[in-house]
Amino acid sequence: MEIVVRSTAMFFVAWLISRVVGKRGLSQMTPLDMILLVTIGDLIQQGATQEDMSITGAALAVSTIALWVVLFTWVSYRWTSLRKVIDGVPVLLLREGELLEEVMRAEHLPLDEVMEQARGQGIDDLSTVRVAVLEPNGSISFIR
Repeated sequence: MEIVVRSTAMFFVAWLISRVVGKRGLSQMTPLDMILLVTIGDLIQQGATQEDMSITGAALAVSTIALWVVLFTWVSYRWTSLRKVIDGVPVLLLREGELLEEVMRAEHLPLDEVMEQARGQGIDDLSTVRVAVLEPNGSISFIR
């Protein structure tokens, strides 16, 4: 039972970290992000299973975290109002070709990254874009 409680606690810690890191961190992984993820994964395992190195303990920890993921997914699907808390909300980055600098700063999103994603969608001039939206998954949607 202790492993279930510890795994639950570690799930919520990992979820909070993913919300704090923000959308940009989810979209574009740098080598530092990769190091952070690997380290967090190892620390979560240690925090969840503590000294228990058994297959049963590992299976219980993984099953508990998987259960929380399934539950969060179901709750997010079932209740739209909670989806905003669980997954985040889309954020408007650009309106009628004008970047919203304050929003970009708040999201820690440099112009270079917006331009990179725009070029990936065949857009070379942001003035031709009606709106650009930073989606909860970290991608940017451009509407001409």
